[in-house]
Amino acid sequence: MIAVDWTSFLQVFAAALLGAVLVVFFYAMGLRLLVRAGRVPVVAPATFTDAIAVVTDKQRRRAEKAAAKAAKKNPLTPGQKRVALYGAYACFSVCALAVLAGLILIVVGH
Repeated sequence: MIAVDWTSFLQVFAAALLGAVLVVFFYAMGLRLLVRAGRVPVVAPATFTDAIAVVTDKQRRRAEKAAAKAAKKNPLTPGQKRVALYGAYACFSVCALAVLAGLILIVVGH
């Protein structure tokens, strides 16, 4: 008969859930602060041969123009933008450290 250690199972479940929530939270907060700092990430989509919808150059230019316009409307002072940018970097660093810690736990410890 297979015996399941339910307390260990619940500990792993809680740690995985908490880790996932924290990584998603800090990544979303980092993106939010990055946009508030006036650095809207515009990423050109990859072109696949079997893609259903492909963004044209005109649509990409329109998105870049809208991002630039939104950055100009930013009511923050340059100092506030700098603080938001550093906050975004800090949030992304927390995400990277959490992922790295998870990988170290998987590879080194058990």
